[in-house]
Amino acid sequence: MRDDRRARRHGQTIREILDVAIEVMTAEGVAALSLSEVARRMGMRPPSLYQYFPSRMAIYDALFERAVGQVLEIAEQHRDLIAEDPAGAIAAAQRATFAWEEANPVLAQLLHWRPVPGFTPSERAYEPAVRQVELLAEALAAAVDAGQLAPAAATEEGVALYTVLMSGVISQQLSNEPSAPAGQGRFTRLTPVALDMFFRYYAPGEEGVPDDRVVHRGRAPAAS
Repeated sequence: MRDDRRARRHGQTIREILDVAIEVMTAEGVAALSLSEVARRMGMRPPSLYQYFPSRMAIYDALFERAVGQVLEIAEQHRDLIAEDPAGAIAAAQRATFAWEEANPVLAQLLHWRPVPGFTPSERAYEPAVRQVELLAEALAAAVDAGQLAPAAATEEGVALYTVLMSGVISQQLSNEPSAPAGQGRFTRLTPVALDMFFRYYAPGEEGVPDDRVVHRGRAPAAS
């Protein structure tokens, strides 16, 4: 029982340290994380903090793991929708992911950019990111099987293009309107358009769904 309580206290302290680290990064910038400032806000001496995290990079690594784990959880929550409508599941998961990233801009920067010189996530921290890409590939393959996409969409190149489009949307949002409410940003409002661009580029053609099929219900505006 005593060991269990000690483990719970240890885990709680780690979570508090990470929360305070996010506060410092929000105020000073992602790359400006200071262990002494985290310790000061925690009401502990720096040597005590080192018992939990031996370096700044260790905190960044734990934050990266936390962030990508939460994004992976969003993807997994939408996995059951793939069998019914793969395209709809992809769109819903992407909207939910962007909402999380807009609500957590510091962590989103850590995921999408390289704001901290010398930081590379550990293999353990990066593992959920690998799984996230695998889930995306599975969803795109399901969309191919459902006649919503051409086979090329589920290739390595197709997956890469999808991530380029979506990373571009959120990067523009974080760079230009980091404080915009979720779903109201000038760039994240373009998410449906970006998704439609991807689905049109990989449209299956005459033997699949109509060329003007869009991810969000309805049809795209007629070409001028």
